Amino acid sequence: MRIEKLEPSKHVAERWLCWLEDGSCIRVTESEVVSFALYTGMEIPDTLYDQLTEAARRSTIRTKALDYISARPMSRRELEDKLTARRPKGRDGRERPPLATSEEAGEVADWLEELGYLNDAEYAKTVARHYSAKGYGERRLRDEFFRRGVPRQYWEEALSEAQEPEEGIDAFLQKRFRGGAPDQRELKRASDALARRGYRWEEIREGLNRYGANIQEE
Repeated sequence: MRIEKLEPSKHVAERWLCWLEDGSCIRVTESEVVSFALYTGMEIPDTLYDQLTEAARRSTIRTKALDYISARPMSRRELEDKLTARRPKGRDGRERPPLATSEEAGEVADWLEELGYLNDAEYAKTVARHYSAKGYGERRLRDEFFRRGVPRQYWEEALSEAQEPEEGIDAFLQKRFRGGAPDQRELKRASDALARRGYRWEEIREGLNRYGANIQEE
């Protein structure tokens, strides 16, 4: 097999198009161009072809993983799930295999952790700060950690980064009642809403009392 043309992609940075004499195209990165010393007219035996396509595929996985974590922070498990997820059918209607196997996704995650781009401990802190600032309590934060696949050993340290519950509860009550004097039904609805947001009853009761509700401890 001979390379008919080797040219940089016009649409994707750092990607090269390696056109072969049979009309097929291997999409490679600059890394493969350099490491395999590719050039137009180069003869590629079957063994080298297999090595090149495998290297190109692994580079594609790494590039996609970088795209994912550049778009938004995520946990290691979230990244691995995205890399191994089923993909939409191709234009020809055929099923396409996942971008990566579980083993390959794990290898890419290891690589990104070594580079410092993937860090579950820091990600957990980001989640805690974000959701507490939006007015959610500790139980909701723990639900988010679980849903996002954050290992439990990082939960407690991350929770220390969260906004104090008093701030979120007071802001919620001020916005809901706008300085008015709510009746018992309105207080009950507010209490239920705060519970759904992940606050404990003790925190809710204290917040309502700060607002002037005078609710006694049960």
